Amino acid sequence: MTQSGRIFERALRVLPGGVNSPVRAFKAVKTSPIVAKRGFGPYLEDADGNRYVDFLMSWGPLILGHSHPRVVSAVKEAAEKGLSFGLTNPYEVELAEEVVAAVPSAQKVRFVNSGTEAVMSALRLARAATGRKYLVKFAGCYHGHYDAVLVSAGSGVATFGLPGTPGIPEEVARLTFVLPYNDAEAVRNLFAQRGEEIAAVIVEPVAGNMGVVPPEEEFLKTLREETKKHGALLIFDEVITGFRLSLGGAQEVFGIEPDLTTLGKVVGGGMPVGAYAGRRELMERIAPEGDVYQAGTLSGNPVAMAAGLATLRELKEKNPYRELEEKTASFVRELSNLLTERGIAHTYNRVGSMFTVFFTDRPVRNYDDAQTSDLELFARFFGALLKNGVLIPPSQFEAWFLSTAHDEKVLEEALEGIKRAIGEL
Repeated sequence: MTQSGRIFERALRVLPGGVNSPVRAFKAVKTSPIVAKRGFGPYLEDADGNRYVDFLMSWGPLILGHSHPRVVSAVKEAAEKGLSFGLTNPYEVELAEEVVAAVPSAQKVRFVNSGTEAVMSALRLARAATGRKYLVKFAGCYHGHYDAVLVSAGSGVATFGLPGTPGIPEEVARLTFVLPYNDAEAVRNLFAQRGEEIAAVIVEPVAGNMGVVPPEEEFLKTLREETKKHGALLIFDEVITGFRLSLGGAQEVFGIEPDLTTLGKVVGGGMPVGAYAGRRELMERIAPEGDVYQAGTLSGNPVAMAAGLATLRELKEKNPYRELEEKTASFVRELSNLLTERGIAHTYNRVGSMFTVFFTDRPVRNYDDAQTSDLELFARFFGALLKNGVLIPPSQFEAWFLSTAHDEKVLEEALEGIKRAIGEL
């Protein structure tokens, strides 16, 4: 048995499913999970010493690659001063200043410890600010495991959500409408019928949890128009896209400012950090300035704030976004060519340095399209890639990520591994 296998056997005795997040069990790809030992630059090494070119990148935070020297140095310096204070520290103030300066819609920001926590808090604020209780989300968009948004679509164009897991009361799920992503007409129809009852629309401005699905031009514009018209709030979930697509996130790229923004991943530089931000008058409703309560002992943790601060300052100084986009575009074209040469039906979507290869022959513009993918083929592809030294997300419905550490030599190495893997399918 491999060292990863032995460690995972121990994990099964003390952790549900042997993991602390379900997808890490690799069940969707029918492969034994690997246990990560260390990461360096564009590479991840498992407990058996196998090295992989990493396109998982911790599900998106590591835009500078693993163990970037500037980030590691900042973490060490902060840790030597104290791991936690439960009081305001300079790092969180400096990071807040960077976020407000970079994100177009952010005038004030509150740090929390995860994307889920950010979404939960933003939705509470939206309900308080509007005095309404109904929410709108889109099928295939993931906003964390908070009860109100862990729901799936029923039948029909506009439907109340059904609980996405046991433990969520139907009464809670029925406060959320679920619409198809990229369907502007469905949005207009719902607001025409129920607009005065809707507190907020929450959306991934670029979907990353049904695989990467870019927004169509009319879609985001319609969300902004309809929410303004009916007095609802627009929330951009930029947990994935924030500081990933540009320093100002997707809202800067598409030129549409939401009322509230949730952040995570890159803003923490690899540490557990989330945040929500928005217009001053909304954020001033948060306690202790206002009446909407939200708190956290470890929120603004100095070590986590130092990691995020070092990451954002590196991005601001180096401005790697154009190079990242060009590098990613070239790589995914070559990957697609390899699949085409073998006659394997597929399509791909890419926005900036994030992309997904879907094993379907139809364009993917929403969750229904994504679900036409050949999951059995994807599982075989994943396993073959792993054997050939390439790590991608263990799910068809996730984004691949490039980092600044993925240079041309690394990408050529990855393409060679991918070519061998495709030959084994």
